[in-house]
Amino acid sequence: MSESIVPQHKTPKLIVVIAFDRDETGDLQPVYGPAEQQTEDRAIRTAKGLVRHHAGVIAWSRDANPALGEYGEPTTLFVGGDVPDME
Repeated sequence: MSESIVPQHKTPKLIVVIAFDRDETGDLQPVYGPAEQQTEDRAIRTAKGLVRHHAGVIAWSRDANPALGEYGEPTTLFVGGDVPDME
């Protein structure tokens, strides 16, 4: 008897990079992104490249199913420089 293996569906993942600079009053403002990335590795590479040119950069991911309005807890992949508290 052969066993049928049902492929497991991966939960869609939202992977994002955001870069910040300070405005004239010193507050951090997004200047790049949020830019969705295809992979976590790509997000980390992008963030590391941006951190040299901006006050701060963050890359994060979370399980997400926007069609159902379901979002998991965010996982920080990379932080460099100053970034605002992310809610």
